Amino acid sequence: MIILPAIDIKDGQCVRLYKGDFATAEKVADNPLDTAKAFEAAGAKWLHLVDLDGAVQKKPVNSAIFAEIAAKTTLKIEVGGGIRHMSTIADYLDHGVSRVILGSVAVNEPDLVVEAIELYGDRIAVGIDAEHELVKAQGWLTNSQIHYLDLAKSMDAIGVRTIIFTDISKDGTLSGPNYEQLAKLQQSVSANIIASGGISTINDIDRLRAMNLYGAICGKSLYKGTLNLSEAIARGGEQLC
Repeated sequence: MIILPAIDIKDGQCVRLYKGDFATAEKVADNPLDTAKAFEAAGAKWLHLVDLDGAVQKKPVNSAIFAEIAAKTTLKIEVGGGIRHMSTIADYLDHGVSRVILGSVAVNEPDLVVEAIELYGDRIAVGIDAEHELVKAQGWLTNSQIHYLDLAKSMDAIGVRTIIFTDISKDGTLSGPNYEQLAKLQQSVSANIIASGGISTINDIDRLRAMNLYGAICGKSLYKGTLNLSEAIARGGEQLC
C-alpha cells in the first residue's frame, strides 16, 4: 500500500484544514519544498499536493510551487485543486507531475474526464470528497445530490484507474478514516482506492492495508506527530507504481 504524505497549499504556505473549513487553515510547516524533501528523506516515494487556492478560484494558483518540488525531488507527485481544463492537465504532466487529480469536473464535466482518460490513461485520478455520503465540489464549498458510490461507479465505467476518497467529516480530525464507506467503495469498483481523511496512527495504516487498499494519504498526523512516516511506509509495504 502506498503511503502518500500530503502538502496542502494556501497563500503559498503549507496548511491543514479541519473538516474542509478554510476558516480553520493552520500553518503546519514553513516551506513546501523543504517539507517535501523531509518526506523524501523519510522514504516516501509519492507526494499528494493540493492547491487549495486553486480549488476555490477554479484555476491553478500554486502551480509554480508544485513544479519546483517536482524538479528538485525524486518524488512521484499527484496534484489536485483547480484543474478544470485539458490545457492545465497537460501543463502539469509536462512539468514533472506524475498524476493529476480531477475533482469538481468529475461532477460537473464528466466528458472532460473521459477525454483526459483517453489521452493520459492512468496518469489521471479522480478525487471524490463526500459529506453524509453526498459529493461536494469546488474546494468542498458546493453541495450536490450525487451519492459517492454512484459517482465512483460512473468514473470506474469510463476507465478511471485511481479514486481518492475523502469523508469530509473525518478530514483533519485525527479520528480515523471512514472504514465503512471505504469498504463499500472498494467492493463497488475495480479502480484502485486511496484513502484520505482522518488517518491518525499506525493502527489506521495496518487496518487500511488489511483492506487491500492501493494507498493512504497522511496529512495532519505527520505534522502533529501522531504518525511516523518512515514507520507508516514500512508497514504499508511495497511502494507500488
